[in-house]
Amino acid sequence: MKNKILLSSILITAGSLFTSCTDFLEYQPQGTLSSDNVKSAENADALVTAAYASIGNGEMIGPIASMWAYGSVRSDDAYKGGGGVSDVQDVNFYEQYNLTQPQQGDGFMHPYTWENYYKAISRANVAIRSISNLSETSFPLKKTRLGELRFLRGHAHFMLKMLFKYVPYVDETLSNDQILAISNRAMTNDQLWDKIGTDFQFAVDNLPNTQTQVGRASKLSAAAYLAKLRLYQAYEQDDNNKVVSINKTKLQEVVKLTELVISSGKYNLQPDFAENFLPEYDNGVESVFAVQYSINDGTTVGRLNFETGLNYPHGAPQYGCCGFHQPSQNLANAFGTDANGLPKFDTFNDGIIDFKTATVDPRVDHTIGIDGHPYKYNAALPFSNSWVRDPGVYGFFQSMKEQQLATSSSYKKQGPFMGTSKNIDIIRYADVLLWQAEAYIELGQQASALPLINKIRARAATSTGRTKKADGTDPSKYLIKPYDATNWTQAYARKALQWERRLEFAAESPRFFDLVRWGIAAETLNAYLDKEKTRRGFLSGAKFTAGRDEYLPIPQREINFTKGLYKQNTGF
Repeated sequence: MKNKILLSSILITAGSLFTSCTDFLEYQPQGTLSSDNVKSAENADALVTAAYASIGNGEMIGPIASMWAYGSVRSDDAYKGGGGVSDVQDVNFYEQYNLTQPQQGDGFMHPYTWENYYKAISRANVAIRSISNLSETSFPLKKTRLGELRFLRGHAHFMLKMLFKYVPYVDETLSNDQILAISNRAMTNDQLWDKIGTDFQFAVDNLPNTQTQVGRASKLSAAAYLAKLRLYQAYEQDDNNKVVSINKTKLQEVVKLTELVISSGKYNLQPDFAENFLPEYDNGVESVFAVQYSINDGTTVGRLNFETGLNYPHGAPQYGCCGFHQPSQNLANAFGTDANGLPKFDTFNDGIIDFKTATVDPRVDHTIGIDGHPYKYNAALPFSNSWVRDPGVYGFFQSMKEQQLATSSSYKKQGPFMGTSKNIDIIRYADVLLWQAEAYIELGQQASALPLINKIRARAATSTGRTKKADGTDPSKYLIKPYDATNWTQAYARKALQWERRLEFAAESPRFFDLVRWGIAAETLNAYLDKEKTRRGFLSGAKFTAGRDEYLPIPQREINFTKGLYKQNTGF
C-alpha cells in the first residue's frame, strides 16, 4: 500500500451531494457522518478525507481528474477514437466543436463534470463549516486542515472556470437559499479569478511546506497552484474570449510563486520521463499535487481511476476495449526534429512522419503507441496496428501515458472496462519550470527562460532506457538538443516554450487550455483542421468558432433550474 491518505470508497457524507441544483438542495445522503455530528478530531479528519476523495470521484461520462476528452481531443493532440464517430458521440461533438445540439444536456459529459465538481465544492464547504466550530485545543490540526480544504475548493472552482469561464462561486458562508440566488455572472472574469485565488492564498499562508502524509496539499503545492491561476489570469480576455492584453503584474507574481517552489529544493524532475507514468513512482519528486488512487484497499474494486478506462488498445488481447483517445497525425509529426535536434516549427506538418527514418524527440515513444515499438516499456510486447479499433477513421496511433500493463499491480479489469490505482498528477514540477519560463518570456526576460526550457529537454534526451526494443536498440532515431542563446528573441522563445509544453504534456490534456490562454486557439486549431481534413474524412465539417468554442456551454439543465439566472456562454 502507498503511504498516503487512503481515499477508499468510505461512506462519509459531505453535506448536500447534488446532482444539479435541485438535488444539491434536497438530497439527504446515506452515510455515517454528517456536519451535524462532528464532535471529535477523528470525525473532523474524516470529513477532510471525504473532501480529498471527491476530487477523484469522476466517471467516464463525468470526468474531473482526467481532461482527455475536454483538453486533448478538443485540441490538435488527439482524435476521439473508439468505434467510429457515433461511439460515445458526445466526445465526437467536442472534437468537432459542435456543442449546439438540440439534445445538449444529460446526453453530454460536461453537465456531469459540472455536477461532480460542485459535489467536491459541497464536501469542502461542509467540512470547513464543521471544523471552524472546533477549537484548536480539541483539534490541533484545525488551521492545517482548513488550509487543505480551501486548496481543494480552489482546485474545483479553478477547473470549472477553466472549462466554463463563468461559474457561480460557492463558499461555506452561503445558505441554500443564498446559493439559489447567485448568478454565474455575479463576478467579472477577473473578479472570479481573484476570488478563487483567495483560497489558494489562504492555503499558502496556513499550510506547512511538507506534510507527513503524501497526497495532502502543502504550502508549496498551493503556491504552485496559485502561480498557475495568476498565469491564466494574466492573459486578459474580453467578453468574446479574445486575449486583449497580458498583465505584467500577474506575471511577476508567477515568477515569485514558482521561485518559492523551485528554491525549496523539495521537487525535481524525475530522472526518467517514463517515471511520471508508472505507478511505482507515484508521489515522487516531480509530483507537486496529484489525485490519489488505491487498489487492494479492502473495498470491492479499490479506489481506482476509471475515467481513462475507455482508452486502452481495443484489439490487444489483454484488454479488449475500447480504443479511444488516439493521437493525431499532427501530434506524431510534431515530435520530429531537424538536423540540429530542434523542432521543425514551420515544416513539421508538411507530410507524414516516417518513424523508421526521421529523427525524433524521445518523448514520442513515451506518448504514442507505434507499430513495432515497445508498448508501455515492455520490450516483449510491441504495439501492433492490429490492436487499433477503427484505423479507417482514426489512423493507427494509440495514446499510452494513461495506460498501464495488464500485469501491473495497479491494474484491474472490471467488466469490459479498465481501472488503475495510478495517480493523476494535477501539477508536475515540469509545469512549474515551464510556467516560470513563460512568465519570463512575456516579461521580456527570455534569457532567464532558456535554462528552464533546456532542463526539460535535457531530461527528455536521457529518457531512452525504458523505450528500447528487445534487441537493445532504440525503436526510433532519437535526436534532441538544447536551444542555444543565438537568436533567442522573445518571439522565438515564445514559440519554443509553447512547443515544449505541447511535447512534454502531450495527451495529458493541457493543450487545449494552453491554446485558449495564449489566445491562439482559433488560428491553431483551424489550421490543424484544414490539414487533417485531407487525412481524416470524419473531420470534413469541423470548425472552431472564435468567441464561442474556447469554453463549454453552461449546462442547460442548470439554466432551466435557476429560471434563467445562469446566463449561457457567448455564442451558444
